Amino acid sequence: MRRPETIERLYLDFDGFFASVEQQCDKRLRGRPVGVVPFAGTNRTAVIACSKEAKARGVKNVMPIKDALRLCPDLILVPQKPDLYRRAHNALLCEIETVIPIDAAKSIDELTCRLDDTGKNGPEMLASRIKNAISNNIGPYITCSIGFAANRQLAKIACKAGKKNSGTAGQQGNGLAIWHPHMMPNPLFQIELEDIPGIGRNMAKRLYRNNIYTTEKLYNIQPKHMRKIWNNVTGERLWYALHGYDIQAPDQKRVMFGHGRVLPPEARNIKAAHEISRLLLTKAARRLRRENYYASGIWLWLSLRDGSWFAKHHLAVANDDQAILTALKILWNKLQQDHPANIQIFKVSVSLYNLSYADERQIDLLDNDDDTRRKWEQASGAIDTLNSRYSGTVVSLGEWKPPAGGHVGGKISYTRIPSAEDFW
Repeated sequence: MRRPETIERLYLDFDGFFASVEQQCDKRLRGRPVGVVPFAGTNRTAVIACSKEAKARGVKNVMPIKDALRLCPDLILVPQKPDLYRRAHNALLCEIETVIPIDAAKSIDELTCRLDDTGKNGPEMLASRIKNAISNNIGPYITCSIGFAANRQLAKIACKAGKKNSGTAGQQGNGLAIWHPHMMPNPLFQIELEDIPGIGRNMAKRLYRNNIYTTEKLYNIQPKHMRKIWNNVTGERLWYALHGYDIQAPDQKRVMFGHGRVLPPEARNIKAAHEISRLLLTKAARRLRRENYYASGIWLWLSLRDGSWFAKHHLAVANDDQAILTALKILWNKLQQDHPANIQIFKVSVSLYNLSYADERQIDLLDNDDDTRRKWEQASGAIDTLNSRYSGTVVSLGEWKPPAGGHVGGKISYTRIPSAEDFW
């Protein structure tokens, strides 16, 4: 396994991306505390993202609106505009690629690049060119932090450190951190365990139970010990990444297609939540077909006042709307058997799972519905073709009335970059 002797990776993270895009697009928001919320007209949800001005007042992402307003009474609440953020993402990537090729967009607000010799020898100049390209051609209100290191994992950690610190070893200020291999591991030891990607709250508790309380102590254990703590090879891979080795994570296999949505107050009943879940599942089914998959399972998850509810149903290896929506109706009938009619539902999530590629489809002979499925697949294909032609949902199986705030299937996503089709 190769251990680079110089920096080879750049990791870039846009600062307060959703709020900064809002400020760039609306002059009235510039220099003021901004909180992006799911939809207008209610204080009973959470701030999804906030600007640096709001963060300076103590507001945090995913904070209840009432708590945010208590800390910052003049906080400006802006309803989310996911399609705007998608378009901003695409524009920003185009500008960055005029400076350096992008290796991978890790999320809507993060990306990584491999460095050529010019970047390895002059990271400060490269970072300046990227920041100037964004400022000059997109606007000065969308800023970014950049980390340089021997591998992607260390560059990501450096990037996060660059957001917080300036003036210490390897820190250049202005959202820039450069961790040369000869400096390591001292800069890493200044990082809290929970700031290492892959160490969430539950994993941190597991490390504490193993008497590992600092990054330095984690760094100094053996790779097989890391594997044992994680109960899989991920822990060992993390050990090698933290020690500066050029280790690449394996490609992730697609396991499901799904969507979720916090419900507006007027839709927190069974009838309205069912309708919204139907639209979300239709969007998931469209994505399933676009990527040439079939599914043999569907699950429905609901956030309730006193907990949650979850159920799943078998599908006959299908990808057409009729089969999928019929299965969804069965799940909602099951909910009505388990709960009273006046139950309050705060969030709904739907997913299609047990995937198989279209050319690997294996039909269950006991279902004996292949002819029916083929007819419905042709109908769903015709619907997709019409919607694609007009770049919108002009035909659907059942009524198409998105809820307040819209964004059925195209909401803010921190893990997936929405496509234009998500907003049809």
